[in-house]
Amino acid sequence: MCVIGSGNWGSAIARVIASNAPALPNVHDHVSMWVYEEEVNGRNLSNIINNEHENVKYLPGVQLPQNLEAEPDLERAVREASVLVWVLPHQFLPRLLPTVKAAMRKDAISVSLIKGMAASPDGALQLISSRIVQGLGVGEVAVLMGANVADQVARDEMCEATLGVSHPALIPVLLPLFDRASFRVRAVSDVAGVEVCGALKNVVALAAGFADGLRLGSNTKAAFMRIGMVEISKFAQRFYPGVERETMWESCGIADLITTCLDGRNRRCAERFAVVTSAHEETSAQEAADAWHSIEAELLNGQKLQVAPVTMACPLGSCHNAMSFSRPSPPSCLPYAEAFSRALCRF
Repeated sequence: MCVIGSGNWGSAIARVIASNAPALPNVHDHVSMWVYEEEVNGRNLSNIINNEHENVKYLPGVQLPQNLEAEPDLERAVREASVLVWVLPHQFLPRLLPTVKAAMRKDAISVSLIKGMAASPDGALQLISSRIVQGLGVGEVAVLMGANVADQVARDEMCEATLGVSHPALIPVLLPLFDRASFRVRAVSDVAGVEVCGALKNVVALAAGFADGLRLGSNTKAAFMRIGMVEISKFAQRFYPGVERETMWESCGIADLITTCLDGRNRRCAERFAVVTSAHEETSAQEAADAWHSIEAELLNGQKLQVAPVTMACPLGSCHNAMSFSRPSPPSCLPYAEAFSRALCRF
């Protein structure tokens, strides 16, 4: 098995898989984790992980299993893996997919944990799983989304996740890799619904953060969250007709929305942005971009905001023009407009 990505969430889910692997029949104990090599205090991060069994930069203070190996060579990392778990910013995919396709086993199964959407060359919205399908030339990619703050998962605090997989035969193969006492996973066939929820909740989290930063109160924040969930559901059913309403009640839906709006990185950064910029009557595009860069560097320890894939692919005006179901424009449009107009300046 190979986890492609070694950030906060990548390291946390690699820990889950590596912890489960020894107890599973027909599963090799060894788990490879591709690391984008960088130096930490003069040492290669991959060497630190392999020698000290800790990702000191992205998941400090958490011991990683000894059967988890950090591998900076992507070809070597994926070559023997029968399951590829994708956990990295979607911007890496165009560069990585050709390398993985050339080196991977032809029967390898992919699972995407990447939360976001991308714009296809014709400007249409594209699920990240679809981009991986096209890039690898495979028939299906499963997805795993849910109310999963990485640090809490890594510390075995109980949580849930939703595995979206359309082929029933893959459920007994994939589910045991992730499911454990502290990380309960439920499988559903609605892959698109699971993935859309995981992408769009990040936009609602910006609204929640702005509400916190402007001290609008819990009633207002709750309204943004409720309306945001309704809009996510309508968006999913409009653009992906096979999406099931029940998916919105899984961990990937309402639970992930709540967690992200309470404790997600987008909420934290949006709150700080609102505090910083509300002190000025007007904020220029450059000032907004500088503020986002500064906040990201201060709060995220090398990680990135999770809004870029959505805002880049779905500008506010075109999105609402395409989705006539928002009538009249709901109150959440106000923070959405703030999120899109100012967050988009940063990218």
